[in-house]
Amino acid sequence: MPTPGPGRLGTVVCAMVTPFDESGALDLNGAAELARWLVANGNDALVVCGTTGESPALSDTEKVDLWRTVAGAVDVPVVAGTSTADTAHSVELTRAAVAAGVTGILAVTPYYNRPSQSGIEAHMRAIGAAAGDLPVWLYDIPVRTGRRVAPEVIWRLAGDGVIAGVKDATADPAGAARLVAGAPAGFELYSGNDGDTLPLLAVGACGVISVESHWAGRLLAQMAEAFWKGDVEGARAVNASLISSHRFQSSDDAPNPIPTKAVLRALGRPAGQCRLPLGPAPSGIDEAATTLLRELELLNV
Repeated sequence: MPTPGPGRLGTVVCAMVTPFDESGALDLNGAAELARWLVANGNDALVVCGTTGESPALSDTEKVDLWRTVAGAVDVPVVAGTSTADTAHSVELTRAAVAAGVTGILAVTPYYNRPSQSGIEAHMRAIGAAAGDLPVWLYDIPVRTGRRVAPEVIWRLAGDGVIAGVKDATADPAGAARLVAGAPAGFELYSGNDGDTLPLLAVGACGVISVESHWAGRLLAQMAEAFWKGDVEGARAVNASLISSHRFQSSDDAPNPIPTKAVLRALGRPAGQCRLPLGPAPSGIDEAATTLLRELELLNV
């Protein structure tokens, strides 16, 4: 069973957006600026080129440039999202990320092709081998990938040292409790949905890989710290204050990361629009982002 407290990436890990300029080109200077600002505003580590970073819309060259740029801009752990639906391609990207100077790997379950559990396990083992000494976190998000990873697969991967833990976006706290209860010593469960963070802390999570930490990183850290100190009511109060923030992050009309980029624009931070097929932002989302920040009293952050 894990000891209550932060994992090796810290408590609040930002799943960072990828800034683009007005033409839709990659904004590397903006990425470095945003990364430094996120660290200064409550984030203990950054995930670069994850789903929130629009990884499917980035070229391999852009991903390497982003990993190298962000790793050079901050002094906190930088975790690279390297997994695709193709294992060979994922291995190639993982090696490139290691060479770019990142400090960890986030590997999502292969999506669309719906591999078997044995196929998922072999995919993760291949990425783990390519990562060398860098820790790997498996990203389980069945709503996007079409497959949920069996706990027995996760336990084997963790027991063999292939993965350090899991980013859990299954929206199943009971399943997460079972996963943690059967995991080997040192296993790290990070919440992958901001709205599930408090319940997952209750079953042993060590933090959150977060979207809303783009604007509420300090509040998330406050919630986790209160919970670990035994101030459950205090943690619940912080979580309650963030419910509108949880709901704002994604919808059918504005899926993640469209709302996040709107918040960053409202804060005057590098973001730009999302690339197709996500962008541009629908009418009204920027105004809604400003309203959210006012409700949270974060507009002048």
